[in-house]
Amino acid sequence: MRRTSALILIGNEILSGRTKDENIQFLALRLGELGIPLREIRVIPDIRETIINTVTEMRAKYDEVFTTGGIGPTHDDITAPCVAEAFGVPWEFHPPTFKLLETYFGPEEFNAARQRMAKLPQGATPIVNPVSLAPGFSIGNVHVMAGVPRIMRGMFDSLAPSLQKGAPVFSRTWHTTSLFEGTLADGLEDIQNRFPDLDIGSYPFHREDGRRGVALVAKGQNRAEVEEAASAIHDLIKTKGGTPIEGEPPV
Repeated sequence: MRRTSALILIGNEILSGRTKDENIQFLALRLGELGIPLREIRVIPDIRETIINTVTEMRAKYDEVFTTGGIGPTHDDITAPCVAEAFGVPWEFHPPTFKLLETYFGPEEFNAARQRMAKLPQGATPIVNPVSLAPGFSIGNVHVMAGVPRIMRGMFDSLAPSLQKGAPVFSRTWHTTSLFEGTLADGLEDIQNRFPDLDIGSYPFHREDGRRGVALVAKGQNRAEVEEAASAIHDLIKTKGGTPIEGEPPV
């Protein structure tokens, strides 16, 4: 079964360059393993209309949508109320979450700002946060998680067992240090045409110690086709006079 997913990164700090995103690679790899490969990633600002419109558009387009960022206690953490609005439901206190956080912080420290983290869209299911307790949440096919990488990863690990899995993504790579992209381009295009359902990629590399070359990748959800395409890539490198080396080039 083929399933698809998308990721929405929410935060002015990412667009400004202040914060470097560290979540994309983790989610892309994990979702590929679960057979729900990422098909689109968007980075958007903390603007109400943009969040609502993007969530509405992408949840209609993909099987699963994941968001990161904007669910903390400050004024610019507006993801949760925006998702509630996108689904047409109230943003309200979730009693079990309220009690959990009140116990964690203590009644005197559980101020109005922290209480914001106990509000979820009506009907949402909390995503357990094993790092700092304040949960993310799922509503429909949208899964809202923290932007802090360590917290996001903990949330995703909590969420993953409940996701409907598809066919896993398989990948095979050959690289060579004796040929470059231009020599292989035509043959690689022929392989892509033979296997239209696969992602056939070419990735040049240039290491500081002077090693140069290109890695050729076959990736998809049909294992037999991936293996056949990988064999064709191996043969292409040899035919062009190069030495095929299995796997990614060493760093």
